[in-house]
Amino acid sequence: MKPETSTSTSVDSCCSAGRSSPATPGNVTASVSGQARLFKIATMDCSAEEAEIRRALEPLEGIRSLGFQLGARTLKIDAQESAYPLALEAIRKAGFDPQPVADAGEAKGGHVVGSAEGDDHGHGFAGGISRLVAALVFATGAEVLAFFAPDQMAWKVAGMAIAALAIWLAGIDTYKKGITALLRGKLNINALMSVAVTGAFLIGQWPEAAMVMALYAIAELIEAKAVDRARNAIKGLLELAPEEALVLGPNGAWSATPVAAVAIGATVRIKPGERVPLDGKVTKGNGAINQAPVTGESIPVDKAPGDQVFAGTINETGELEFEVTALSSNTTLARIIQAVEQAQGTRAPTQRFVDRFAAIYTPAVFAIAVAVAVLTPFLMGLTWLEALYKALVLLVIACPCALVISTPVTVVSGLAAGARRGILIKGGTYLEDARLLKAVALDKTGTITEGKPKLVQWHVWGAGDEAAAQQMAASLAGRSDHPVSKAIIQGLEVPGPEAENFKALPGRGVEGVVNGVRLVLGNHRLIHERGLCTPELEAELAIHEKQGRTVTLLADDSCVLALFAVADTIRETSKQAIVDLKALGVTSVMLTGDNTATAKAIAAQAGIDDARGDLLPEAKLDAIKEMQKRYGATGMTGDGINDAPALAQADIGFAMGGAGTDTAMEAADVVIMNDNLQRVAETVRLSKRTHAVLWQNITLALGIKSVFLVMAVVGTATMWMAVFADMGASLLVVGNGLRLLRGTLDPASKLNRSEPKEHAHSH
Repeated sequence: MKPETSTSTSVDSCCSAGRSSPATPGNVTASVSGQARLFKIATMDCSAEEAEIRRALEPLEGIRSLGFQLGARTLKIDAQESAYPLALEAIRKAGFDPQPVADAGEAKGGHVVGSAEGDDHGHGFAGGISRLVAALVFATGAEVLAFFAPDQMAWKVAGMAIAALAIWLAGIDTYKKGITALLRGKLNINALMSVAVTGAFLIGQWPEAAMVMALYAIAELIEAKAVDRARNAIKGLLELAPEEALVLGPNGAWSATPVAAVAIGATVRIKPGERVPLDGKVTKGNGAINQAPVTGESIPVDKAPGDQVFAGTINETGELEFEVTALSSNTTLARIIQAVEQAQGTRAPTQRFVDRFAAIYTPAVFAIAVAVAVLTPFLMGLTWLEALYKALVLLVIACPCALVISTPVTVVSGLAAGARRGILIKGGTYLEDARLLKAVALDKTGTITEGKPKLVQWHVWGAGDEAAAQQMAASLAGRSDHPVSKAIIQGLEVPGPEAENFKALPGRGVEGVVNGVRLVLGNHRLIHERGLCTPELEAELAIHEKQGRTVTLLADDSCVLALFAVADTIRETSKQAIVDLKALGVTSVMLTGDNTATAKAIAAQAGIDDARGDLLPEAKLDAIKEMQKRYGATGMTGDGINDAPALAQADIGFAMGGAGTDTAMEAADVVIMNDNLQRVAETVRLSKRTHAVLWQNITLALGIKSVFLVMAVVGTATMWMAVFADMGASLLVVGNGLRLLRGTLDPASKLNRSEPKEHAHSH
């Protein structure tokens, strides 16, 4: 059978650092017989090698699925127990050395954190540097011998021996992979370098062959370290949450406990200046939490009993105790990391184009090199050795490394930049396609508005006593758990006498006796049914209802005493968010299940021209379809289950994640972790910038290659120049892609300033 695999997406260099291709959640499942196992493959550097491993495993029976994560150089195999020995043997025959993950790295929260040894091509960084320095010294010695030594066989043999030693020290890994690739009929950079260096050595250019291999290996290691910045931008999230928590034990004593061993329901204490180790709900204390690492908010958020805290955030003031609500493997931070890693497994449109182009480009240039070796002696009068040298230079230039790396490192940098700002983008496709949005549909409650009703206005009606009315309303509202009643009692902020004979009036309000007076606190319908409405009151109510307010009235048996207007207020950021979208040429449309009058009132406050109310989930879905026909690419922004059909239909679904809403995390293409609607426009700007950098990198890679290809054909390029052209172009596109990690997404910054200082320590 053919094993199922996750979609391959490069994150790092095609010839140096790894690329991440995590399995989607459905790809790696629990085994019925034989459990899924994780292996570290230190020399699995790119998608070409992933493909080699996949082909090696294809003929085997009993393999259910494969999950590649090239950023961590791991492979998860789900297979029958009897298939594992055969699978490991097949991988070894393909030239790789799979090691159980327990021997190769350290697991943290379900993620593999490779050691330094695992991240540098199968040898430690220090060991790799020492080997390469030795290789460079021997290569320099070969050059010196070739230039100064007498033209005698003994000196030549000594020089060739030194050159061979330099090639072996610098290129043993390259040769292993190159020979494996050639045996399988594949042309990758390792195969091209192996052929080129060997050819140069055999035609007498052994000093240059040694120096080229040493420089190539050093440049490869530098590139790997540079590219690791993109991967570490995500992997660094793992370091945010502490490894231990101060937990209250059964005996009443506090003890430091590994976070992986802390159960749901446990009580944890955090002191000022400490990071929150797990998700939880505050049970004791007050403090301010810096939530920038999770939500991107720059201002600390005050926390009191009942409030949620998130792993990886920072307690800035006050000692807090909280009840754990999620295991370490399922915290909001852990799910963010998992979602971003999975996002790296989806290839952006530009990346798919580049991969297809590279698959044609390398064989084409190889064919040109063969033609140069065979034809130039006849067409240009070159000697066979000159023609062969020119062909070998072409082989080095032919490496598509810079071209292939130009897209994934940019995409991953864009994903990481978004995550830093509380924008969780679930794939390179959505990152790149957000720039195409022409319209965005917006839910009202919890998206444009706070989703929490507030008392916005109240006054006595007639000649009543204001203080008495305030106390009586507080007495009745304090006995009700209705959201409107809670808004009234919170807005009044006064205690009231105990209400007697309290009774709820479903769909209308509440009733009770306060200070011997029978009172009702209810809606327009209740007052109308009791015959207490007057033309003046009806006119007043109409004004409030037109503004989208819910009006509650306090009345006795004979007249209305006071009027309380409650409204779901719009978020402070909503108005600016609509302005930002308009500046980007994106049309905003409100879609809500609330009544049309309220919808139009809220839309007017937010600056939205098109507001549609009284919509059920199916009607929102139809509205999205209509907007797609009318405007083109359409996004949908919502926060609840009722928005799920529309989120799925939209070209890009934005969920107001509330820093941990499970439904939003799972359903949407983009999750706004801090519920700030301005992040939608920031996503569009990030998409535009990412797209621009993608094509800058493609242009740079192809432009540099084209120049040196022409120079090689006309005879002015040397093998040294070819190596510098290849690795220099790779480092150039890597550095350009990493610029996305440095810029902000604020419109005033034009995307080229550094992150605000309050964010810097959290990243």
